[in-house]
Amino acid sequence: MYNLDMQFTNSLIKGKLIRRYKRFFVDVKLKNENVTAHCPNTGSMKGLLDEGNEVYILKNDNPKRKLKYSLEIIKSKKNLVGVNTHMANKIVHHALNNNLIKELRNNDKIKPEVFFNKDTRFDFFVEKKKLKIFIEVKNVTLFRDKNTAEFPDAITNRGSKHLLALIDAIKKGYKSYLIFLVQIQNMENFKIAKDIDNEYYNNFIDAKKAGVNFLAYRCKISPKEILIEKKLKIIYA
Repeated sequence: MYNLDMQFTNSLIKGKLIRRYKRFFVDVKLKNENVTAHCPNTGSMKGLLDEGNEVYILKNDNPKRKLKYSLEIIKSKKNLVGVNTHMANKIVHHALNNNLIKELRNNDKIKPEVFFNKDTRFDFFVEKKKLKIFIEVKNVTLFRDKNTAEFPDAITNRGSKHLLALIDAIKKGYKSYLIFLVQIQNMENFKIAKDIDNEYYNNFIDAKKAGVNFLAYRCKISPKEILIEKKLKIIYA
């Protein structure tokens, strides 16, 4: 689906969104037909699912796949939004390998999906000189004004659990990072959507006080590629 430079292996096909249903399916109107595509995002996708929104889908060549197409990008309020949550870790892994995240450059070892304890697995474990670092990644697709991205788009008990585990990692001598990967064009700021999940916001503030490092990075998004582009300002208030 994507090569090592985070480019789509096939050209994306433009269409119009008809509807999303049962979380995993979207109906899309193409030029000459309507098709059903896999939706690789089980979240609420709040604000993105208006009928008629421009979408970009990827044709899958694997004959074992039940659906020929997968949804990759939605255009909402003039911004392209990468909605494939499986892309997030691939984008960050590419960025870590290519020193695109300035706070996490020149690492000696990068291991994806490492267990911290029997209940919690973080997205990355990084060794850098004498530092041992756990990194969790959250994919961000919510925006309610023209330049501020927000997370979460629904109540996330799993997200709160990860924040508490990152605090625990610090107590055990590790460094902890949480990267909010903003797959939305034109964003300049990031904040927690505390009106959606106030418990997550409170845990976020506690984690900041405990020393968890928070980063928000925006992606460059096009029908050809998605990769990290720019660091965003985090609004804590």
